[in-house]
Order: sequence, then C-alpha cells, then structure tokens
Amino acid sequence: MTKTILFQGDSITDCGRARLEITDPGYSRTGLGPGYPYLIAARLLCDRGRDFQFYNFGISGNRIVDLYARWKADCINLRPDILSILIGVNDTWHEKARRNGVEVPRYEQFYRMLMDWTLKELPDIGIVLLEPFVLPFGAVGEDWLDEIAQRGEVVRRIANDYHAVFVPLQSVLNNALNVAPQEHWLADGVHPMPAGHQLIADAWLKAAAPLLQ
Repeated sequence: MTKTILFQGDSITDCGRARLEITDPGYSRTGLGPGYPYLIAARLLCDRGRDFQFYNFGISGNRIVDLYARWKADCINLRPDILSILIGVNDTWHEKARRNGVEVPRYEQFYRMLMDWTLKELPDIGIVLLEPFVLPFGAVGEDWLDEIAQRGEVVRRIANDYHAVFVPLQSVLNNALNVAPQEHWLADGVHPMPAGHQLIADAWLKAAAPLLQ
C-alpha cells in the first residue's frame, strides 16, 4: 500500500519547492525542491520503488502561528500517512528582525494545538518532529542560542507526550562540526548547504525508520 508523506515547515523545508496543484501527477516527484525532502524521497524511492508519495508544503518565513493558520488546507485535507514538521527558527528570527516573533510559551501552546487537531482528525497518522537548530554565525547572534535551545526542548517534550518521532538536529549539526566548519553545513547559521540537507535527510531516515515499514 502506498504511503503519503507530507513535509511541513519554513524555508528550510520549502527550499524553492514548486507551487504545483496536488492534483498534478508529477507533484510527488518534481515539486519537492532540492532540499532534505527531496533527498529523503530519492532514498526511499530508490530503496522501495513506488511505495511512497511525497508532498512538500513548507513555506519560507513561516512561524508556528502561520502553520496553524493554514493547517486544514495544507495538512488535514491531504490526510497523509506520515507528517514531518520542522518549525521554530522564524519564531525567534522574526522577533530579532521586526519584533514579530512567537515567544517560547506561545510557540509550545500553538504546537500542542496543532498536534491535538491533527490527531483528532487523523488518529492513525505517524508524526516526525524535527528539532529547530542554528549555528552562531551569519544571521545568528549569540543571543539566539538559548531561545533556540528552549524551542528544541519544547519539540522534544511534545514528541514524547504525543508519541511522535523526534529528530535531534542540533546535536547532529554540532557533531558535524568535528568533520567540517559550520559554513560547510549552513549558509548563514540557519539555511542548510547541500551537505546540511543531507545531514537532515540521513537523521530523518534513521529516526523515522519504524514508521516506514
């Protein structure tokens, strides 16, 4: 049976993906953009053939409240079998840049509302929650680090409370610094370079393996 996997998030997930109608038969192969959703799809299609269908509905600039506002159209109505979410860096970045962020307690509130809504409508769905991450250079100041770490702990708690898969991306990136400098993995402290997207894809595939059986 074919499984549908939906990737949701901000620009890290969006990564220039196509804005095609989901009725387009090529969407699940050509609409994913060049980032980690594409790499995950490529690996699964290579290993598993035609057992998966993929959608990338990440939107650059999204915060948790933006995700919530479009959730019915862009998640519930699609009825995916597996849902992947990476959201949180803009909730900090928008506050630093234009005082329009989402503070950590409200981030957790809306994230839990999103999970409650999803599981009420799609009780059998598998969920993969990716930890927000940064490295301290480019757009990212030292004053970001504690707040992003708090958001990571929020996502870890939510994953535990809702029996979702948690992908610890900050530690993955931190460990990768033993191999190559930060500019090899991220372009500006936030957005992944090709090697960074591969790190995310590999970590996702490892963590989500039980959902892919």
